Amino acid sequence: MTAGVRVGVIGRGFGARFVAPAFEATEGCEVVDVVSPRDAGAVAALCARADVDLVSVHSPPFLHLDNVRTAIEAGHAVVCDKPFGRNAGEAEQMHDLARDAGVVNLLNFENRYDPARERLRRLVQEGAIGQPDHFRDSTVLATTRVPLRPYGWLFDDDLGGGWLRSLGSHEIDFVRWCFGEVVDAVGELRTTITERPDVDGQMHECTADDGFTAALRLANGVTAIIDSTSASPLNLPPEMMVIGTDGVLHAQLDRITLARPEQEVEHIEVESGPPLLFAQQLYAAVARDAVQRGAAEPGTPTFADGLACVQVMDQLRRRPVPAS
Repeated sequence: MTAGVRVGVIGRGFGARFVAPAFEATEGCEVVDVVSPRDAGAVAALCARADVDLVSVHSPPFLHLDNVRTAIEAGHAVVCDKPFGRNAGEAEQMHDLARDAGVVNLLNFENRYDPARERLRRLVQEGAIGQPDHFRDSTVLATTRVPLRPYGWLFDDDLGGGWLRSLGSHEIDFVRWCFGEVVDAVGELRTTITERPDVDGQMHECTADDGFTAALRLANGVTAIIDSTSASPLNLPPEMMVIGTDGVLHAQLDRITLARPEQEVEHIEVESGPPLLFAQQLYAAVARDAVQRGAAEPGTPTFADGLACVQVMDQLRRRPVPAS
């Protein structure tokens, strides 16, 4: 009988609300503790435990490197949440630490396991629309505006905040996973709400973006546009579109439409569940299997994927779209 995987979670926000419950609901997993990433003593104690097989890091980005290093030096397999540090320098350090230690390392790009995204990718890979030419991704959310989210690290660029790092990391990972490596990237970061009160009512300048537009070019010639905001007055259903030589795929929530010339339009329904938790539970099973095998299967997001994603984001931040 295969031994269960004992998980220690670092993170009292997303980690406590979504990751710990996802592992608890996964057969063969046990959550042994959930600690605050800001409590260095608790993090060290968790990583020193002999009854931990996997440390799952869901701290703010400015703490990723310290938390991941502590887990790796203790010999544990590690999951790190996106955006995988604040920049490519920190991401490369974490990648190299895990490689040199020989530990299982996974990146929490759980959206790869969203059934609609998996199905969309499979249709592209199977040639449903011929050769893909262009990808378009639009996400319009009121996440940080309605209700107004108080000032915190998400709105501080130096601490690793920003919507590009928060949501854009997932979308860039999908582009890489579906179409291949990004070779060029330009973009525009927007800060719609320039000041926010903290929980005590004190106002702070927002130095990180709450929306962005990214234009990517891939090694195979595919182009991609990702446009997203977290500061809309209302939410709209997220949309993805892939234009190919023989047709078009359009995905919205749990429905995919396949349109091809002179053929009847196909409407494909996909499995759905509670947002965030559903994909996270599917990912938890993948993480469990990787720890039990001692290696991640091909297609499982690892620190190498996290590093590649951060490199694209750094390029976007360095290269704004030229003013006309």
